[in-house]
Amino acid sequence: MRPLLLFVAMLSGMPLAARRAEPPAVVVVEREVLDSMSAIWASSNANWDQLADLNWMERSLGTVRPTQREYLGCLQGELRGDSALVRGFVPARNMKRLMLAVTGDCSGVPGYLGTFHTHPYLADTQNRATKQRFLAPRDMMSFRDSDDRLALVVWDVDSLDAALRVGGDSILHPAPVVVLEAAGR
Repeated sequence: MRPLLLFVAMLSGMPLAARRAEPPAVVVVEREVLDSMSAIWASSNANWDQLADLNWMERSLGTVRPTQREYLGCLQGELRGDSALVRGFVPARNMKRLMLAVTGDCSGVPGYLGTFHTHPYLADTQNRATKQRFLAPRDMMSFRDSDDRLALVVWDVDSLDAALRVGGDSILHPAPVVVLEAAGR
């Protein structure tokens, strides 16, 4: 059995006949969790392309009409060595949502692994979507300064970037992400 499949089998409760080596560091996200994160991203980015008449400041502040807002979720799951299984999330308490930033509190969340947040589409001067397809430098600085094991960003439907703390304090970025489909699909 390949190492990644071995790890997914281990996390899904399948019996292991013979385990020769530790599985590689990987982030496993259950399909239902990814679907929920994607739905939040889509809702947070509704009508992004209908803001062409607004300048950058009006879009960022959302004072003329609503614009996109980042969202912060507290990831729940379990750790297996240097790997993480994401089984769910809850919204951060006291969330403050802006177009290019989000804050909130995840203290006391059961099974806490880290956070995920959304990156909005931005429109360029021709009103075409520009996407930030990775954890931004500021995101990575915040992650390095935290005790979190995992940081995820959702930048489009079913599109993730992940950073995973491995070997104590090293950070693996980008970390491989595997979507665990529900049994019977």
